[in-house]
Amino acid sequence: MARFGFPALFCTLAALSAALLAAEPKSKSCSEVRRLYVSKGFDKNDAPMHEINGDHLKICLQGYTCCSQEMEEKYSLQSKEDFKSVVSEQCNHLQAVFASRYKKFDEFFKELLENAEKSLNDMFVKTYGHLYMQNSELFKDLFEELKRYYVAGNVNLEEMLNDFWARLLERMFRLVNSQYHFTDEYLECVSKYTEQLKPFGDVPRKLKLQVTRAFVAARTFAQGLAVARDVVSKVSVVNPTTQCTHALVKMMYCSHCQGLVTVKPCYNYCSNIMRGCLANQGDLDLEWNNFIDAMLMVAERLEGPFNIESVMDPIDVKISDAIMNMQENSVQVSQKVFQGCGPPKPLPAGRISRSISEGTFSARFRPFHPEERPTTAAGTSLDRLVTDVKEKLKQAKKFWSSLPSSVCNDERMAAGSGNEDDCWNGKGQSRYLFAVTGNGLANQGNNPEVQVDTSKPDILILRQVMALRVMTSKMKNAYNGNDVDFFDISDESSGEGSGSGCESQQCPSEFEYNATDHSGKSANDKASSAGVPTGAWAYLLTVFCILSLVMQREWR
Repeated sequence: MARFGFPALFCTLAALSAALLAAEPKSKSCSEVRRLYVSKGFDKNDAPMHEINGDHLKICLQGYTCCSQEMEEKYSLQSKEDFKSVVSEQCNHLQAVFASRYKKFDEFFKELLENAEKSLNDMFVKTYGHLYMQNSELFKDLFEELKRYYVAGNVNLEEMLNDFWARLLERMFRLVNSQYHFTDEYLECVSKYTEQLKPFGDVPRKLKLQVTRAFVAARTFAQGLAVARDVVSKVSVVNPTTQCTHALVKMMYCSHCQGLVTVKPCYNYCSNIMRGCLANQGDLDLEWNNFIDAMLMVAERLEGPFNIESVMDPIDVKISDAIMNMQENSVQVSQKVFQGCGPPKPLPAGRISRSISEGTFSARFRPFHPEERPTTAAGTSLDRLVTDVKEKLKQAKKFWSSLPSSVCNDERMAAGSGNEDDCWNGKGQSRYLFAVTGNGLANQGNNPEVQVDTSKPDILILRQVMALRVMTSKMKNAYNGNDVDFFDISDESSGEGSGSGCESQQCPSEFEYNATDHSGKSANDKASSAGVPTGAWAYLLTVFCILSLVMQREWR
């Protein structure tokens, strides 16, 4: 023992320590990682019982690891599904809000028209009896055209209403002058005097203004709800890029490879990855917010002067008022028409008495008492519907710019924003040091976690931006009381889900990590989590031992 001396003894101890250190990581258990891996439905044979050398890893840090190559590949697929699921949950809630409000509003509007038509028909039958029933198709046509406008929009409301009053004047003129015979040409001449004589008083002008504005606003608002529903539905289908997928698996599962199964990703770390993966969705925000503002403007109109419920509910009374006005002024109106169109030909004596008895208005119109009116459409009122929708619209504002934060607020995705020092930062269990990048494609050039091609905007997103922009313009026209034309966007944007930003054959196959190469070396990692592999310590100790022996020999 004395022959070898202290250096030899130290060398022996160093070699033994090196052997123990080299053996230590191989004996570290991966049982918890294996258990969680199998709980996701994966094959237990993929997962090692103890740590193995990680040279095979392409995304997660190398060194000794609890992940096989098969595990990393399956974690990559799982992270994509997890991400798509959480994004879908966030978007599906918003889509459901718009879908349910559109359905409710659409149901309310159609039922309102049905109730108004039924109310008019019931009261006109009671009041005018056979006389109304002989001419009921005129009123039926009116409501059919109003329904057609709401459903298809291909009706000129002003022309349709003008035509209704002209036809009503012809029928009324015959009835109040039933002792005469009128040809179609003569009645056409009568209709030309509608504007000049105002036989129905001011009712046609007021009703035309009210109906046009109310129907345009109601239909536009309903269409807006449908457009919002469809935009959210299309944009919520996200297909992550290769670079995004690499960042996702690194964030969500690479910690498992190091045995850190309970440590969640840092909030800011998650935020950068989500802003990179959802960069295209962020570009919707500006046009989305403009659209929401325009919807809120039209909602105010629906609550005020363009309230379709206050227009349609008493429409039977308004039309009856116009009829009564025509009756009361029938002599003056007839005289002026006779002067302009010429004297009509009298009917034969026998037919005169019969026509008079059939055509005399013997009753005045009696409107419903409030308790007699049909129940409110769809079990609600327009005011209640609009109040509810306005609240949901306000909540939906800035949805796309806040989506990354909403995803990271999900406890499955990240640690809370207050837990900044004891979270997974992509390399180890420590604070995340990078600043959070901005939203949208243009801000991703400096994203430290996800490589994003900022030169390739997503086509599907651009289409939705255009759909929102067009709808916003329609809203503004409706707010000003102007009629609008609609285009069908149901077949647009029918391609694959958004988020790819590049053709699959052109996307880079690997992601370059900042400050970390694929050997797992990092300048600022903890030695225990991502620094020099434990096996390297054995190598260094062995070298130190040899140097000691050489130096000992030199001293001798």
